[in-house]
Amino acid sequence: MQRFLARTSVPALRVSLGLVFLVFGALKFIPGLSPVEGLVQRTWSTLSFGLVDGTAAMAITATLEVFVGITFVTGFLLRIGLVALAGTFVGIFSPLVFFTGDLFTAVGPTLTAQYILKDIVLVAAAMVIGARALQRPIGRR
Repeated sequence: MQRFLARTSVPALRVSLGLVFLVFGALKFIPGLSPVEGLVQRTWSTLSFGLVDGTAAMAITATLEVFVGITFVTGFLLRIGLVALAGTFVGIFSPLVFFTGDLFTAVGPTLTAQYILKDIVLVAAAMVIGARALQRPIGRR
């Protein structure tokens, strides 16, 4: 049983994390479908000093998340996907710094803040996947 788990757990984690990014990224391609559309747009506008906002912000985020999802699901270009994911996490957690007042009330975090905070689990999963991916020579899954 231990061998089975050792052999299958990290690939299963990689594929499941990839599916999460693939699905949530794809939602961002369709205006009004993502529950965090406004937050993504505000975050990009803040991070880019107003150079990127609106539809462009959603398209960039969607493309990045779908790319990460594909690399994780297939294992192809996984190291590049891990680098892209690191950049994605900067964007995911930035609202906690930039919009703290909007995300937390006197009684606790808003639903949007909870949506962001649960991504800590995704970071931990990505670290496990990264540790496995970086221990192998390039070109091997």
